[in-house]
Amino acid sequence: MKKIKLLAVCAFLAAAGSALAQNVVAPAPQNVLQLTASGTVEVQQDLLSMTLVTTRDATDAATVQTQLKAALDAALTEAKKNAQTGQLDVRTGNFSLSPRYTKDGKINGWQGSTELVLEGRDFPRITQTAGRITTLSVGNVGFGLSREQRAKTEAEAQNIAIENFKQKANELAKGFGFVGYTLREVSVNANDGGPRPRVMAMQAKSFSADSAVPVEAGKTSVIVNVSGSVQLK
Repeated sequence: MKKIKLLAVCAFLAAAGSALAQNVVAPAPQNVLQLTASGTVEVQQDLLSMTLVTTRDATDAATVQTQLKAALDAALTEAKKNAQTGQLDVRTGNFSLSPRYTKDGKINGWQGSTELVLEGRDFPRITQTAGRITTLSVGNVGFGLSREQRAKTEAEAQNIAIENFKQKANELAKGFGFVGYTLREVSVNANDGGPRPRVMAMQAKSFSADSAVPVEAGKTSVIVNVSGSVQLK
């Protein structure tokens, strides 16, 4: 009987100790510094994206669809002659077909559009191909970074950001009277801080056959931010 009572008391004390431990608030961290640093690398845009478009209008949907298909097929045939992975990739874009209404809400015709996208790193190949396509017009032109160029540039910017973070942490630690620091937590993120892709509208028929559509790429800045906290010591 005494043994049972002793076990009950031990169990009670263990439960009380557990509850007490759960109610104990951990002390707030002391001498913790939050900071952010960044690294920026400016690089020439090496990716060109040209969207060729055309629209058709007719009294019935079948005619519009047939005309759009014919225009797109002809453009695809011409574009694929020069296609090369990474240098000139060819893909179809948006295809739309919708009714046209009168003021009374009745359908009095159909209209539609189709797109072909030329994208890659070989600017002359892309612009010359666009100039040879006569069934579609150049709708817009965009510039950016290829996957390879972006990965390389982000790595460079990341190294700069990390070094800036370490230097800043050391300077602040000494400024507050500490000899150094240890890293607690850190996050790294990258973004393109350069200009938005250029958009331009041009008519393919304004260029002679086989002439390249004029384009000019600019530069963009790849920015990597490093933020986190350090323990001063």
